[in-house]
Amino acid sequence: MGIGNSVGCCRLKPARFVNQNCTFYDLGGLDIADDVMIGPNVSIITSGHPIEPSQRRAGVTAKPIAIERNVWIAAGATIIGGATVGENSVVAAGSVVTKDVPPNTLVGGNPARIIRSIAE
Repeated sequence: MGIGNSVGCCRLKPARFVNQNCTFYDLGGLDIADDVMIGPNVSIITSGHPIEPSQRRAGVTAKPIAIERNVWIAAGATIIGGATVGENSVVAAGSVVTKDVPPNTLVGGNPARIIRSIAE
């Protein structure tokens, strides 16, 4: 995977940190901005399967994920396709993000919910 270039469906900016044992499935498109920190064992999954039993083996569904500038995704978190994590936000350890995270927000839980606003 290149850094700072488009490689397949994944775009990574040069100034970011990715810890060990992370999984990126980028079939739906993945954009990770500058100054992002990704903890160990984080999964960023843009694809899945239909929920309907008769359709599960028919194909794959995919939606893009955007991680905006200066985000911290803590250890063991999972980001699901279709979500944008807003600038300066923090995703708590072990959280499962299934929808957009507003900028300057701390989220946590499964599914992730807003815990509080982050202010300087």
